[in-house]
Amino acid sequence: MNLAELNKIAVAMVTPGKGILAADESSGTIKKRFDAIKVESTEDNRRDYREMLFRSTEAMSKYISGVILYDETIWQNAKDGTPLVKLIEQAGSIPGIKVDEGTQALPQCPGELVTVGLDKLAERLKKYYERGARFAKWRAVIDIGSGIPTMTAISVNAHALARYAALCQAAQIVPIVEPEVLMDGDHVIDRCYEVTQRVLNKTFQELRVQRVELEGMVLKPNMAISGKKCPKQASVAEVAEKTVRMLKACVPAAVPGIAFLSGGQSDEEATAHLDAMNKIGNLPWKLTFSYGRALQAAPQKAWSGKSENVAAGQRAFAHRAHMNGLASRGNWESGLEKKVA
Repeated sequence: MNLAELNKIAVAMVTPGKGILAADESSGTIKKRFDAIKVESTEDNRRDYREMLFRSTEAMSKYISGVILYDETIWQNAKDGTPLVKLIEQAGSIPGIKVDEGTQALPQCPGELVTVGLDKLAERLKKYYERGARFAKWRAVIDIGSGIPTMTAISVNAHALARYAALCQAAQIVPIVEPEVLMDGDHVIDRCYEVTQRVLNKTFQELRVQRVELEGMVLKPNMAISGKKCPKQASVAEVAEKTVRMLKACVPAAVPGIAFLSGGQSDEEATAHLDAMNKIGNLPWKLTFSYGRALQAAPQKAWSGKSENVAAGQRAFAHRAHMNGLASRGNWESGLEKKVA
């Protein structure tokens, strides 16, 4: 393992002003997104949509540091035969790959899940590296509800995240470690804070046990935020203050950067929260974005599966990427949202 090289990639992934495009939706998830814009989810349509994003020169070169791909996408070629991975590289961005294989019910823990996919991961990582992937992603899912999460669910998911991260570094691939505490439910922000703190503490304990080099990884957590169904939604300032406090208590300064998931927030909410955190300043790590829906909802709607709408889709993508790029520096203002090209 070459730690200096891993650290170089991890630092590049959290370059100020840039963030990560999560284009790793599973076949089921992208079908739901395409259904919403009345586009059939065929392999060609999925390819065309993602090619549109990766050829968005302004967005990719200025604001996107890396792209997380789904297994199908990393092997696809653009219409002209160029591998999609090459389009990402040509834009100055880093190709990455989602390597977990989804979730299964956790035995003896009703309502809780464990992420699977460690079997044969070492062999898969070698193939992904050869194809051009330089980072990977593994998502653990922790739900908040009556009596959950249990320490069992937190422990087994943290252990799997750490094993995955160690395998990635052995394969010279930077791991994105994603322990997601879901924002579904009616819990208050303080309940999210408390659960996320437990999850992060256990995750870093496991990472140390598995000898993962913190300088060669990126953390992708949720923010401390109210549940979607909570009648009292925390303000932007409260989300920012509590998230930064929580992260300072849990995340070692050796980690180069933290790239948040949007987790169901609206486009502008996700941007406003990230901006407010960076405005607090004096942080030991870079704070940026690794958004999926919060970067893609607008371009999907503008594109709607029509080749004549590709330019409009790219403009919408560039705008959202630009807004989040500004937020990653603490330079976003809500008034900028109205100045769409």
